[in-house]
Amino acid sequence: MIDKKALFNLGYGLYVVTTNDGIKDNGLILNSVMQISNDTLGVSINKENYSCNTVLNTKKLNVCPININAKFGLFKHFGFQSGRNVDKFEGVESLRSSNGLIYLEDTFNSYISLEVRYPIDCGSHILFICDIIESKVLNNIETMSYTYYHKNVKEKANKKKGYVCGICGYVY
Repeated sequence: MIDKKALFNLGYGLYVVTTNDGIKDNGLILNSVMQISNDTLGVSINKENYSCNTVLNTKKLNVCPININAKFGLFKHFGFQSGRNVDKFEGVESLRSSNGLIYLEDTFNSYISLEVRYPIDCGSHILFICDIIESKVLNNIETMSYTYYHKNVKEKANKKKGYVCGICGYVY
C-alpha cells in the first residue's frame, strides 16, 4: 500500500515557474524543483500543464521561489487556472530577466533563469535537467515551504467565518 500523504512530508519549497510560448507569458506553481549541482537544477512539470509543452518547445524557464509573505491569491491565480484559458500576467506589473521571461519582485525572494539541457520522460511528468544561465536574490525573505503553505496560507484562507454551531458545524 502507498500512502500518498507521506509525500507531503518531504521538504519542498514552492515556486512559480514562468514561461513564454512566443505569444504570451505564463506561470504555474510547482513544488518539484531540486538543485542537482552548482549550475544545474531539475524541474518536474506535469505533462498536462500548458507550461510543460511551452518549456519543451522553447527550452527556457524561470524558477521563482515564493516567499512567506505571499497571499493565497497568488496560489489561486497561478495554481487554480490554466494558461491555456487565461493570460495570467494580463495587467500585472512585472520585470524580465535576461532570457526575456517574467519574474515578480514582491512575492518572490529570487529568480533563477534556466535553459533546458535535456528532458526526461517520467510518465505523468517531464523532468527538465536545466543549466542555470542567470540568478538574482531579490530580498532575504524566507522561501515558503509546502508545509508552511498548508499550515499558514491555505488553512487560513479556507477557515469559515461567522457564527459556527457547536452541534452541527453550520456557519451563519
